[in-house]
Amino acid sequence: MFYVDGFVLAVPKANLEAYRALATTAGEVWMSHGALGYVECLADDVPEGKLTSFPLAVKAEADEIVVLSWILYRSRAARDEINKKVMEDPRMDMDMANVPFDGKRMIFGGFVPTVTFGVPVIADAQ
Repeated sequence: MFYVDGFVLAVPKANLEAYRALATTAGEVWMSHGALGYVECLADDVPEGKLTSFPLAVKAEADEIVVLSWILYRSRAARDEINKKVMEDPRMDMDMANVPFDGKRMIFGGFVPTVTFGVPVIADAQ
């Protein structure tokens, strides 16, 4: 079964073009090292909840938009191998103090799919 890395973060609306440029480069890097898919999504219908929500989770401010992104891999082992290559890729060499979002409020993690529809099942490469 495949493997997914997921990310949720808040980007200042004034930084959206810079974020798109960064995300485009990141997507090219991940895909060049073997990721099966790379997706970046801007919040469109994401209400702020009273107890929890995407905006609350990343402490989004009024001038920020929530971003949901994910990367699809053949397996956890493939993800670990690809991420190592990505981190060594000079295209990802950037000053984290100058990225167009607050990385301290980003939520991320790896996930094993449990139920899928419409996504091809990929044999585990392990």
